[in-house]
Amino acid sequence: MTHLWAIILGAVQGFAEFLPVSSTAHLKLVPWVFGVRDPMLSSTAFDIALHAGSFVAIVVALWRDWLDLVISAFGGSPTSGEGDLSDDALRHTSFARKFIGFLLLTSIPGALFGVLLSDKIEWLSTPDIAGRVASGIDAATFHYAPLLLGVMLIVFGVALWASDRYVTQEEPLVKLNWWKALVIGVAQAAALIPGVSRSGSTMMAGRWVGLKREAVARYSFMAAMPIIGGAMVFGLKDVPLATLFSVDWVLGFFAAGVSSVLVMRWMLSYVRTHSFAIFMWYRIALGLFVIALFFMRG
Repeated sequence: MTHLWAIILGAVQGFAEFLPVSSTAHLKLVPWVFGVRDPMLSSTAFDIALHAGSFVAIVVALWRDWLDLVISAFGGSPTSGEGDLSDDALRHTSFARKFIGFLLLTSIPGALFGVLLSDKIEWLSTPDIAGRVASGIDAATFHYAPLLLGVMLIVFGVALWASDRYVTQEEPLVKLNWWKALVIGVAQAAALIPGVSRSGSTMMAGRWVGLKREAVARYSFMAAMPIIGGAMVFGLKDVPLATLFSVDWVLGFFAAGVSSVLVMRWMLSYVRTHSFAIFMWYRIALGLFVIALFFMRG
């Protein structure tokens, strides 16, 4: 049964990481709702495996963008591919080099807050207290974790919709600049709050600064690479290497990788002709369900 849950949670990671619905909330809530209490599935090693799958998926799903970025940054001629990057911005070497800087700048706030506050925020997102009391934290601390997740799902779902509804600019990625990249980075740091969503916060901020939906979705996915990669490396300090290659690790890794690729490709196609409204309604429905279940369980 553990193997099946490893696959399910891997698919959940891929689904929720690149849609604006909060992967943290889903990975915490699925075991809580279904009563899954396997310590391995909540371990740091398994979490690294899932994020490693998503990390590799960013390269696979956006391989042409990454290739064009590297070629153009070194003065070459990028390929004639699809997407906002391949057809426009990356044909200019100077912008390609600045774009790499934008990605790094966007990652800095999240990296700083992640290192400084990750331990303090982790307990807020943990509905299941099994194994946590032993760490010295009172069990009552975790009581309101599901309620926090539910509220944040709703609040930031509405904020995402509002950014899409009331911002009229539709600028391509070539209009990205340093201050816009920093604004997106600060929003990405806010995703440390359980239920906010890294992709959701970056897409919301990208729309507020005037980028069109496809551009901000693509940038959100690319900006995930340094932040996910950094979190993986940071997490490895507490994980024995021997625990990283179990069957469940591999199953979770592949499930997360495959689902991540599929979701990114679907999302880039979807936002060309659709708004973010569907994600707001999903987040509201899920948030209300979580809040109702919290009060039903007392």
